[in-house]
Amino acid sequence: MVKIRFKQARRTRVKDALAALGVVLGCLFAGAALLTFANPAHAERVKDLVAFQGVRDNPLIGYGLVVGLDGTGDQTTQAPFTTQTLANMLANLGISINNTSSANSTTSPLTNMQLKNVAAVMVTATLPPFARPGEAIDITVSSLANAKSIRGGTLLLTPLKGADGQVYALAQGNVAVGGAGASANGSRVQVNQLAAGRISGGAIIERSVPTTVAQQSGMLQMEVNDMDYDTTQRIVAAVNNMFGPGTATPLDGRTIQVHGPADPGAQVGFIAQIQNLDVRPAQAAAKVILNARTGSIVMNQMVTLQSCAVAHGNLSVVVNTQTVVSQPGAFSNGTTVAARQSQIQMKQDNGSLKLVTAGANLAEVVKALNALGATPADLMSILQAMKAAGALRADLEII
Repeated sequence: MVKIRFKQARRTRVKDALAALGVVLGCLFAGAALLTFANPAHAERVKDLVAFQGVRDNPLIGYGLVVGLDGTGDQTTQAPFTTQTLANMLANLGISINNTSSANSTTSPLTNMQLKNVAAVMVTATLPPFARPGEAIDITVSSLANAKSIRGGTLLLTPLKGADGQVYALAQGNVAVGGAGASANGSRVQVNQLAAGRISGGAIIERSVPTTVAQQSGMLQMEVNDMDYDTTQRIVAAVNNMFGPGTATPLDGRTIQVHGPADPGAQVGFIAQIQNLDVRPAQAAAKVILNARTGSIVMNQMVTLQSCAVAHGNLSVVVNTQTVVSQPGAFSNGTTVAARQSQIQMKQDNGSLKLVTAGANLAEVVKALNALGATPADLMSILQAMKAAGALRADLEII
């Protein structure tokens, strides 16, 4: 009797331990479920989905000279504006060049100048929002004429202007080119591009652009990057859940009006809180992108196919050209003549009719298209024909 009671007691303790373990595992699974629902999958920040109206970049452009090149500058006979620019710059520095013709020469000194170490360049930059005078920005220097390389050159003081013709920055500095090259006796080796380079912090801002983010009443406007009514409505709902109903109001499928604080200092924190909100964007429309220049084809996961039959024959044309030399006979006073003969072959493969099954997801669509055995160039024509026949459930966009 004692042994039986001991076994029953041990079984009871084992059951209690298993029950406690089940409770613990249930709590763990429940906590994991709560974390899963608290952080929705594929959620993105509002910062990545919208842009506030008024916060934008401004492009700048300027024309200048790069000097100090190692014989790789412009050929002034083919680029006369390089010498003209140099003459104007020297005149501003108090050095005049006589442009009148001399007694023994009919050409001007500007025509005789051979400047192998100077290159005319275009300077471009981007003025960021809220930039203030004295800040440095990066610039890109690109050759304008026929300079072989601007590696190792120095950009002279160049004013950068905006679309309104006003000077907003001054650029100057040593050009850094991410390439290398060498040439000798007609042979040349080059790595990367030598006619363009960058100068980190090469321009100093001289004038700021007025930026107005909110009105005096604190009214803000957000613009969704990709126009989608569903995504816009989800952003409005997230903002209203955070700050209360009526804070955000959609004006259309892209623009959202937000009632913010009137104090400019409080607007910074208010915008920061909006940007950090997590919103799950709506699924994009089915789209297929065709790049006619490179033959690339890209499609998103929403693309589907309907059952259809496709027959596509490949047409190939081969042109073979050979040079034939006609040698005249001995003592005929004739000349040797080289003639070119061309042979043209045209071949067209038989295009068998193949059935393309309906695809419910992107993997099945790719599998069905690969079964055709067509090249990317052929697939571009096939996809356009499928779209015309109503078998391709997607929008075609050719870039």
